[in-house]
Amino acid sequence: MTRARAHRPSPRLWVLPLLLVALLASGCRSQVALTADDDRVQVITTTGILRDLVSNVGGDRVVVSSLVPDSADPHSYEPSLRDVRDVVYADVAFSNYLLLEEQAVIKSLDANLRDGVPNISLAEGAVKYAAEIIPLVEDVSLDTLWLGMRVRGTGAAQGANRSSDVLLSATAADGPGRVLAYLTESFGNPAFYVDSKNGFDAANGYRDDTATLPPDAHTHMSWAFTKPGVYRLTMRAHLAVTPDTAPVPLGEQVFTFAVGVDPHSVPGMPGAAVLNSGHADVTVDLDERRLYLFADPEGSGEANQRVYDPARTVIEVPNKALLEVPGDRRFRFLGRPGTQVYQLPQAVLGKHVHGEIDPHLWQNVRNAISYTELIRDTLIGVDPEGATAYRANASAYIRELEQLDAYVRDTVARIPPSRRHLVSTHDAFGYLGQAYGIQISGFVTPNPATEPSLADRRRLVETIRNLRIPAVFLEPNLAARSTTLTEVAREEGLRICPIYGDTFDGDVTTYAQMMRFNADSLHDCLTGDN
Repeated sequence: MTRARAHRPSPRLWVLPLLLVALLASGCRSQVALTADDDRVQVITTTGILRDLVSNVGGDRVVVSSLVPDSADPHSYEPSLRDVRDVVYADVAFSNYLLLEEQAVIKSLDANLRDGVPNISLAEGAVKYAAEIIPLVEDVSLDTLWLGMRVRGTGAAQGANRSSDVLLSATAADGPGRVLAYLTESFGNPAFYVDSKNGFDAANGYRDDTATLPPDAHTHMSWAFTKPGVYRLTMRAHLAVTPDTAPVPLGEQVFTFAVGVDPHSVPGMPGAAVLNSGHADVTVDLDERRLYLFADPEGSGEANQRVYDPARTVIEVPNKALLEVPGDRRFRFLGRPGTQVYQLPQAVLGKHVHGEIDPHLWQNVRNAISYTELIRDTLIGVDPEGATAYRANASAYIRELEQLDAYVRDTVARIPPSRRHLVSTHDAFGYLGQAYGIQISGFVTPNPATEPSLADRRRLVETIRNLRIPAVFLEPNLAARSTTLTEVAREEGLRICPIYGDTFDGDVTTYAQMMRFNADSLHDCLTGDN
């Protein structure tokens, strides 16, 4: 089989110097490497799940490699230089996107593809093929305001794209104590974005007090204050369209916090709006080139969020937000164990920068069919001579997926409705729950910014007992970091069962196998006795 194709250059001509430092960390990778000496269509995907879908459609006319190796977490994987080498040879690229993948994965893909190579975001494009999407809503059941960071607008007028960076920096803070903004990775170490302890260093561009976000994203964040009183935090934003261009200023604002004091009596702010419930974001608007608060005080979703002027708004951190610093050494930055701090906690577990849509579409098999149709049409566009083969392969695979969809549906249906409860550590199963009637019932703690408290642990135990949950589910690649849930499960005599979310491993190596395994695991563990 031969096809006309643009010349593939040596990788040394395409690996960009700006990526060299960021991409030195290497890990295991998919077994197949792309080359310049293969006449087949060279395809790069971000994840193994997408790699498998492409393989089923492409058959022997394609060779496929994934940037994120099996067993690695696409939310946090840092590509290696060898990964980037594969991108150079690709004739077509497929990512999931909707901010599923770590931004470094997307950057290495976008920066190293040759000009004219199709670069397809499957989760976004599949909507045209009838994929069903679920808005991603924060956990608004917390007793205090959830406060994150957000980027709105496209920045198209400044030339921004999905590889651009938005830099949100704290430049000054005024208040009776120390203010910190940080994010806790899934059962891992905190990452710092703002810390007023040592001031703010303009000489290095406020590097130590800067959060970096991709366009159209928002992120979870914890905010801690060491003493009660009124705090004013000055924040400034820039858009880095590319690493080689000067950042574009996007404005500066002062955000006011009433910590443990009356928010309606802040000096100089009579009649100010008070945000004390629901969720809100310190927001950078790329198109309007300004900062503001984008908030939904009622916690009812994106449709009810509106803009609040920071100059006329007070963010309340109430006395009920007073928490003790846990004994874990990872949280000593907050103070000595037992010291009390005021905290607005991140609402969703883990380091998870995301957009407005839950990106895990493939957990509904019908959505995987939409992915398959988009992959088919993309490959036909790249390799028209293979159109007949791609259509035949896609049709056969879609029939297999339709049978898979029925299998998952029928298997879950045999679970008694009172037992269809999923308790896990990673919010990756909303589509599975919606499509097949599984209730997503619990996580380790609603406050992952600290180690789970006794109250958090008690609530989890009460949930398990009240719902008579017979099993909890852990993703194999995350199980080692899920000690609290596994300890509670063992104490309660529950089964600890595997479930696959974002990645394969040595036991589960295809999408169809993964979905059958999940259905069987749910059925066996939720219908059986403890």
